[in-house]
Amino acid sequence: MPAMSTELLIVVSLALLFEFLNGMRDASNIVATMIYSRAFQPRAALVITAIAEFIGPFLFGVVVAQTIGGGIVDSHLLTLNAIAACLLGAITWNLTTWFFGLPSSSSHALIGGLIGAIIISAGVASLKWSGLNKVVLGLILSPLLGFVVGFVLLKIIYFLTQKATPNINEFFKRGQIVTAVGLGLGHGTNHAQKTMGIIALSLAIGGATEGFAVPFWVIVSTAAALAIGTAIGGWRLIRTLGGKFYKVRPVHSFAAQLTSAIVIVFASLTGAPVSTTQVVSSAIVGVGSSERFGKVRWGVTRDIALAWVVTIPVSALCSSLIFLLIEAM
Repeated sequence: MPAMSTELLIVVSLALLFEFLNGMRDASNIVATMIYSRAFQPRAALVITAIAEFIGPFLFGVVVAQTIGGGIVDSHLLTLNAIAACLLGAITWNLTTWFFGLPSSSSHALIGGLIGAIIISAGVASLKWSGLNKVVLGLILSPLLGFVVGFVLLKIIYFLTQKATPNINEFFKRGQIVTAVGLGLGHGTNHAQKTMGIIALSLAIGGATEGFAVPFWVIVSTAAALAIGTAIGGWRLIRTLGGKFYKVRPVHSFAAQLTSAIVIVFASLTGAPVSTTQVVSSAIVGVGSSERFGKVRWGVTRDIALAWVVTIPVSALCSSLIFLLIEAM
């Protein structure tokens, strides 16, 4: 680990805190349906997921980190104060939505915080619109893809198992260990890389590295923060995703997890930062709708969608105000 100034050390610590909270919140996305379908006990589900999330960032490179670190804003115009404001804005919004049990997007919060901090500190012209459009497009399309793939996948599963005995439920229960590992690897890969990008950008701005690069210690520390947060788990959100949409059975959980793993791993390989919260929630809704549209409690879906819509502007506003406060101090 290179020598760092106090200011840089604070920013890196904030980034790791954000990643820890990200893991704690997003654990619900991966394990909620496993728990509510009675496939696994809560602690076993969280441990399996945490191990997979720690391994994930080492498998698929740092393409998403490069998108976050250099594709959205002009890094030459960023300061450590702006990045600190970005992280504090995202953390503030994440803790607020966690308190109320709303599975909003940590990815949206981070992007919104970055946008708000750079606009207030360097102006709108410092945004890279081509990269920003790619990020926003990925965040918009991924939940739609999650819904569609989940809807179709359950139809296929029912077609293939139409003559099966009730014992098929044991297959869907045990099969979730595979889908949970796949989803954990995908989530670890995509989400940890966002924080890696922020830390690597901070190191370059703080003079600890020459240009944008992701050192090995950054990968290890970020993966560890995500895994520890996941092991602790966000129980408020587990209740929302596992039980408030509809009564989840093993086949629903299996299909939703497989759908989410496919979408998130694909996004990671293409360098698109996506929201696991959005993908998993939309996959759960898509799977339930495939069985019967009336099965889904659409009021819950509306509340979650509203949280998604307001996350970027609210976290941008939070980071802007925090930046002004930091500068005044």
